[in-house]
Amino acid sequence: MTLLLRKREPVDRRVLGALRLVDGTTHVPIDDGFQVSAQDAEIVRNRSGLYVIRRLASLDAHASAFAAPPGDPAVGSVLLRIDIRHTGGRYLDRRVTLALPRDPDPSRADAAASLFQPVTVAVYPGATAMVTGNWVDLRVTVRGGAAADALGGALLRVVAGGRVLARGLTDWRGEALVPVAGIPVTTWSTEPDAVVVTETAAALECVFDPAEGLRTPVADVHEGRAPRLPPLPDPDRIDGARATLPQASVPIQLAAGRRLAVAVSLSLP
Repeated sequence: MTLLLRKREPVDRRVLGALRLVDGTTHVPIDDGFQVSAQDAEIVRNRSGLYVIRRLASLDAHASAFAAPPGDPAVGSVLLRIDIRHTGGRYLDRRVTLALPRDPDPSRADAAASLFQPVTVAVYPGATAMVTGNWVDLRVTVRGGAAADALGGALLRVVAGGRVLARGLTDWRGEALVPVAGIPVTTWSTEPDAVVVTETAAALECVFDPAEGLRTPVADVHEGRAPRLPPLPDPDRIDGARATLPQASVPIQLAAGRRLAVAVSLSLP
């Protein structure tokens, strides 16, 4: 009897980083129904649900370097813009900017910028998503400019007591669902004549970047004439630059299980 043995050739590759997608409301990891891509890059989904950056043309020298990665370019000096699209429409498309190469030092493996740590990216629900439990069902319409165009790709933040309770994005129609989780049914009041209250005072903040947002005439919205491509904002970048961007703030009262409809108007050039 003759045995035929075959030796498998090992394939070794250094990855450049990974993304972990989480629901923007529950922060629970989600890994299905997404297309994740970037120019001149190879990004694949692994069995753990992470989207792994296997290759970037400008960092090809890193792919086969194992004992020590190249020192050039410097850690964090290359910015990769990654597009995240949901094929089912339950989540809105967004972009994230990742600084590469990641820090490869094993002694700093717990650091947020480490190669050994996936980057957590929040994705936000579309306006038709479901709201469950005692969440606040906050529905927002954003218009701007003299013609009151629908503003797609606007960042929405719900802020109370100096803390951001929830974030969201508008779709091409300027519509958004921003679920707010964790609002107690009752809480202690700061007023001298009340012991408990059922509402939480907050502010709805809206920030819009004309350079990457989408302005759609209201007539097109009413006729259902969607743009060829939906907005693809980078909410983290907008958040960081909000002091320099057009914005507005509307006071709101939050209560567990309440549905709110809020219209926001922005002054735009």
